Amino acid sequence: MQLEAKRSKINIEKKPTKDLWKKIKKQKTLVLMSIPFLIYIFIFCYAPLIGWLMAFQNFKPAKGLFDQTWVGLKQFKFLFSDPTFVKVIRNTLAMSLINLTLSFVCSIGFALLLNEVKNILSKKFVQTISYLPHFLSWIIVTGIVAQVLSTENGIVNQLLMWTHIIDRPINFFAETKYFWGIVGAANVWKEVGWGSIIYLSAITAINPDLYEAAEIDGAGRLQKMWNITLPGIKPTIFILLIINIGNILNAGFEVQYLLGNGLVQDVSQTIDIFVLKYGISLGNYSLATAAGIFKSMISIILIFLANRFAKSMGEERLF
Repeated sequence: MQLEAKRSKINIEKKPTKDLWKKIKKQKTLVLMSIPFLIYIFIFCYAPLIGWLMAFQNFKPAKGLFDQTWVGLKQFKFLFSDPTFVKVIRNTLAMSLINLTLSFVCSIGFALLLNEVKNILSKKFVQTISYLPHFLSWIIVTGIVAQVLSTENGIVNQLLMWTHIIDRPINFFAETKYFWGIVGAANVWKEVGWGSIIYLSAITAINPDLYEAAEIDGAGRLQKMWNITLPGIKPTIFILLIINIGNILNAGFEVQYLLGNGLVQDVSQTIDIFVLKYGISLGNYSLATAAGIFKSMISIILIFLANRFAKSMGEERLF
């Protein structure tokens, strides 16, 4: 009996392997096509990871990577004992959460509203106009934001004064309480149209018969959105949410660097700016690498946790 049980266990373990090889044989053309991309990823994404050794060294560029003085976890201890880095983590998380929340809510809402537009030409025109800002560089976008919020002739200050909400112009870039909101609003304006494309694609995959049946039952537009459209795109929402949670420490660099100044420095610095300012600019490559490793490890952990949560909820997941 024990021998039969062992044999059946071995057969069960071998079966998935056989099925895998059958699938690979059946899709060998696609596998061969993917090889150049795998080589590219290995050369430019995985091979440079050997540079992580710098985080455990007192790295000096004049010496080779393996001829450095090893200092263990010294750089990591310095990071977490540095009050500046603690503020940087706070700023990065806060701006990331603001961007994540606003981009998800606005992109989904915009896709739902755009889906209700029946005129094809109007729909295509609005969609085109909405995703064009995605192709603008952050230098241009921050220039537009600076002009819009200018104290001299910015349209926001002019409107607020014209409606008598304020008596004198507000210097939005001199007060810390406005900075995170400005970054979030700029990110939404730039990316909301582009982000809605995936949701619109998911909406087109929903069976039209469901809408017809709901209409016969007397459901209005809002009821159809809530009971048909949103449940229909829920798998897409979960997948994109998992991916974006993995990027929670990627709050950005350009917009904070370009709009930030000495007056709002306490709330504008992100991990990327910290790496540039305190690591690369000062020649402390080991510290910069340690900060980068911290950021990568947190992202990996968050992806696994988010994926596990989606699995426990019975929703779509990455793996």
